[in-house]
Amino acid sequence: MSTAPDTAPPETARAPLRDVVTSELRQAILGGRLRPGQRLVEDRLAQQLGVSRNPVREALRSLAAEGLVEVTARRGAAVAAHSPEDAIEMIEVRATLEALNARHAARRRDPAMLRVLAEVLRAGTAAAASGAADKLPELNARFHDALAAAGSNRVLGDLMRSLRLRTGIVFAPPAMRAAATWEEHAAILKAVIAGDEELASLLAHRHVMNAGTDFLRRETEEGGRRA
Repeated sequence: MSTAPDTAPPETARAPLRDVVTSELRQAILGGRLRPGQRLVEDRLAQQLGVSRNPVREALRSLAAEGLVEVTARRGAAVAAHSPEDAIEMIEVRATLEALNARHAARRRDPAMLRVLAEVLRAGTAAAASGAADKLPELNARFHDALAAAGSNRVLGDLMRSLRLRTGIVFAPPAMRAAATWEEHAAILKAVIAGDEELASLLAHRHVMNAGTDFLRRETEEGGRRA
């Protein structure tokens, strides 16, 4: 985490400092540079990011509201850690919602949203192929945001948006699975473009379950190494 305000790109430099810090910390969490359970010390983060403590404190509050950070009186702030039971429940619910949304997207096939999805798919596939792991979490989020918008169901969209914030850590694709993730995205989009509701729903459900299963396997392996 080395992004400082004076080195940010122009559009980032114009954003409020708390938003810049929030984005940097979010990407660090979703990209795996900050691990579940890791403490987030304001002074240390402020020094690393080249800012004062105030924007760091505001960023941690925002990330806590998103479910990516946990704040307790005893330990302070830490990256949120989900138990296997919590993760399984969230995986099952998100798989169901994503499948339903993909069905809606295939039924509507909105041309403008399909163009957006195709553009994000190209960028994500290129980033995965080039090993640009730092870009993958944002591109993954953009793909799922665009797919949700293509579903055109506001109630479902609101539910999915809330759940995506809570499950960001679980569904952040690791670099080792990047190619498979974007191949699955491509298959979902192909089914949506073809108007195949059943296939789009099936592939979206399978995609979420694959990502969730991969997360649980990694957590089990890392827990074994720590024991």
